[in-house]
Amino acid sequence: TANKKAALTASYTFDDLKFVSKKMQNVVARAQKISETDSTVLIEGESGTGKEILAHAIHNYSSRCNKPFVAVNCSALPKELVQSELFGYVEGAFTGAKRGGKAGKFEMANGGTIFLDEIGDMSLEAQANMLRVLQEKQLTRIGGNHNIELDIRVIAATNKRLKAEIEKGTFRPDLFYRLNILPIQVPPLRERREDILPLARYFIKRQCSSLGRSQVFLSPEVEEIFLSYDWPGNIRELKNIITRIIVILEGEKITLDTLPNELLMVKSAKTAPVVSLEELERKAIINTLSYYNNNILKSAKALGITRATLYRKIKKFNMRDILLR
Repeated sequence: TANKKAALTASYTFDDLKFVSKKMQNVVARAQKISETDSTVLIEGESGTGKEILAHAIHNYSSRCNKPFVAVNCSALPKELVQSELFGYVEGAFTGAKRGGKAGKFEMANGGTIFLDEIGDMSLEAQANMLRVLQEKQLTRIGGNHNIELDIRVIAATNKRLKAEIEKGTFRPDLFYRLNILPIQVPPLRERREDILPLARYFIKRQCSSLGRSQVFLSPEVEEIFLSYDWPGNIRELKNIITRIIVILEGEKITLDTLPNELLMVKSAKTAPVVSLEELERKAIINTLSYYNNNILKSAKALGITRATLYRKIKKFNMRDILLR
């Protein structure tokens, strides 16, 4: 079916990665070089950094681009189904097994690429089975007795630091070394801040187009907050926040009052801007005059200065037009 075919193709290319930073230029250049080989790739990076897009792009840039691309979310596989999902089974292998058996993900990806996402969340038992298949380049379906040869390219990704997981005893070192042939580290958004605004504008453009509304712009204050926020959820968080804002936005400009609380907290957490004493004095005079409806006598008394001094300061700060209001 069309759906099944769509599930076996990679949706993204390197053009889907939006960046201007040198760090990402290096990552993409390395990924393109890696695409030309058949070696196993391990993509490490925080959640939301775009590891999946990179995996799709590597496949689409490789000589296997017209062959299947099968993505497996290892963290979503129930422990008892890992074996049958990955390696398949023959008819009658267990209660509830389909008639005619079922091909596993590895078999479906034969000739192409298997993308093992969130590999760090796999149980040790599943890791052992995975290691055996990667080493022998063949598998046997559950309940079966004949080997299926595999011609497959493996791309794995994780948001965990696998070396730390090895020390904890939750990841097999032998599997790590089998996967870590061509490592790619995807930097978090806070380490490539120059990519924040280009990405934000890209998501704004896309969201506005999909909603059929006129384009929206970021106010300078919002740009400043976007640049100073740490984006713990990385690109995914940025995209979600843009979507949330635009869906309910009335005007054509994203301003401070349209931002979600987590971003506004950045503004309040930032230290108060340093202003000169002269500026503070000027603001104090404006506010006091305004409060006393430009009454010089009352304003001077409230400020603790003489009328003559107040007049001199009004002249100094070129504020005489205030008195005319």
